[in-house]
Amino acid sequence: MRHIVLVGDSIFDNASYVDVGHSVTDQLKAAVSDGCQVTMLAVDGDVVLNVIDQLQDLPEDTSHVFISCGGNDALAVAHVLSQPANNVGEVMDMFTDIKSDFEKRYQSMLTQVQSQVENITICSVHDSIPGFEQSALTALSFFNEVILKEAFRINAALIDLRLICNEASDYSSVSPIEPSKQGGTKIVEQIIKVVENHNFDSGQSWIYK
Repeated sequence: MRHIVLVGDSIFDNASYVDVGHSVTDQLKAAVSDGCQVTMLAVDGDVVLNVIDQLQDLPEDTSHVFISCGGNDALAVAHVLSQPANNVGEVMDMFTDIKSDFEKRYQSMLTQVQSQVENITICSVHDSIPGFEQSALTALSFFNEVILKEAFRINAALIDLRLICNEASDYSSVSPIEPSKQGGTKIVEQIIKVVENHNFDSGQSWIYK
């Protein structure tokens, strides 16, 4: 029996930003085949290290875990974009430190996930957010570089939200950084594809988009 568990942030825990029944979790529960269970442990606002706490409630019969986090870590350092700097090199040094710190936290989180579950799928952070300044989206690429690198390092499946949630209508009118019903539908479609088709024993990553 398959038991899908969602961990991370408001990409999965988006019920507050859409109409009743249209959240990612609700749509996934309606889409899975009979006998497949869905558990949502993700928490709106959580950062990477919070996922370790979420894993304390991981069901023993978990067959697949989907991870979507990192966006809130990026938001937490967004203030750096408004700080003064003497030159571009100084700016790059700041982002090098931010990237290095995030990489350590992400690796720590993945180590814990790997100790509990074999079938792991990682989501990138979407970067077509309506109304966001281009400089902020450019800075986000540092975080996505870490996420993609770590996904490939552990041979995880990857759902690339940058390519999936690429329209303004994929984002909630309540909050532009959360998936709308349409965005949630796209995400659920890829989750189903992974569960139904991905060979986790192949030792290879595969990008779902």
